Amino acid sequence: MAFAGGIPGERGQYNGKVTLLVVLSCVVAASGGLIFGYDLGVSGGVTSMDPFLKKFFPNVYRRMKEGIKISNYCKFDSQLLTLFTSSLYLSGLVSSLFASTVTRVFGRKASMLVAGVAVLIGSALGGAASNLYMLVFGRLFLGIGLGFGNQSIPLYISEMALPKHRGAMNIIFDTGVGIGVLIANIINFCTEKIDGGWGWRISLSMAAVPASILTIGAIILPDTPNSLIQKDNNLEKAKRVLQRIRGTNDVRQELDDLLKASSISKTTKDPFKKILQRKYRPQLVMAAAIPFFAQMTGINVITFYAPILFRTIGLRESSSLLSAVVIRCFNVGCTFISMFVVDKQGRRVLFMLGGIQMLATQVTIGGFMTALLGDHGGLSKASAYVVLVLICIYISGFGLSWGPLGWLVPSEIYPLEIRSAGQSITVAVSFFFCFLIGQTFLAMLCHMKAGIFFFFGGWVALMTLFIYFFLPETKNVPIEKVEQLWKEHWFWKRFVGDEVDDSIYKLDK
Repeated sequence: MAFAGGIPGERGQYNGKVTLLVVLSCVVAASGGLIFGYDLGVSGGVTSMDPFLKKFFPNVYRRMKEGIKISNYCKFDSQLLTLFTSSLYLSGLVSSLFASTVTRVFGRKASMLVAGVAVLIGSALGGAASNLYMLVFGRLFLGIGLGFGNQSIPLYISEMALPKHRGAMNIIFDTGVGIGVLIANIINFCTEKIDGGWGWRISLSMAAVPASILTIGAIILPDTPNSLIQKDNNLEKAKRVLQRIRGTNDVRQELDDLLKASSISKTTKDPFKKILQRKYRPQLVMAAAIPFFAQMTGINVITFYAPILFRTIGLRESSSLLSAVVIRCFNVGCTFISMFVVDKQGRRVLFMLGGIQMLATQVTIGGFMTALLGDHGGLSKASAYVVLVLICIYISGFGLSWGPLGWLVPSEIYPLEIRSAGQSITVAVSFFFCFLIGQTFLAMLCHMKAGIFFFFGGWVALMTLFIYFFLPETKNVPIEKVEQLWKEHWFWKRFVGDEVDDSIYKLDK
């Protein structure tokens, strides 16, 4: 039984090399990942700051100071507090669905521009907030930016990169996410020490920096050849851009494949209806399953609430923020490793290794905290740092696998006619479960206590099996040829047929 469902050989590589324009385009586009990561990291940090809690969530602040009367696991259980964190993802969910039409009709650049401007507005509102309504309203604008950015940026990078470098280039986006969270943690650690209690304003407003980079980049960078053909049918402009980004005049084979994909795409009036057809069943399943599983790794528990989690086990405010910085350093380092090996070892190998590593550490953390952390008191300093080490090992497993690959794989599996819709579904599902977990985690922590780690560990075991059986290997396959993989897969071929495009084997003969 061929679980991988891969196609041997070099899979019909196109002419070209890594050009400065491609690298610049991908790096600037990946500033959208920096925005996403920064917003993920900053919210968990500011919600552990006493001045912020005292101003906007006084009930939580009061309960935290009365910790001896309330379970360690329930100090931060507040629907208003989780609404601040998770409102961003509800907004992102809705906006990502609108982003599909903008990306398809007006191009990838247009959605990237909307993303940058929306985040600029949101960061200004957050930094200047004088009441809870203004604070949440700013988060809603940030969500709009993330919805448009996360829908368009992975597509932009996948379409700009050569097949043999697509994995590494796309992981730049997730590297941006990791670096964004790390920067947010560092800024939170520094601003928490500012006298006067206004440091949280700096933390919330600094998202404007990567948003400015994305906005300027969306104005000056070229759109992808795929997008130029799809929205304008401008063959000459698409050819010139393709020659520039590939560094060669011989782009006939790739251009022919783009034209073929575009001609099929133009027959599609409603891509959301199209993706429901039987022949697109594998893409539809992956569009929903991969972002769902990525959220069920429990990573956003760590990302949103790492400082709160460390305060729960007994670390002080500054120590909890510093611990969050340490774990993000591990994540960024492992994401860089993933970037360099993903196009050599493949996606499936990294999924397997990361899944096993995350499962082992989550079960260990859950057992450790069950044995040592009760409803009152805290862990010893040594025990708290053991938990910190275990979380670093867990997050390094995520940085190798579901972190970068959760964005890479969906961006490369859709044919052009459903690509924008498919990516919108991926982003919407991701934001929905971000919202759901963000809104319920503190209550789950209160009721499940350390069992929360066993809960997410069970999901990690399930998703690792899912990848082993149902995801074909996509490394080095041209993006307009990936659909051929499903036709050879042991399970999916019953939905998409068994016709295989012989051109995919050209370099093997």
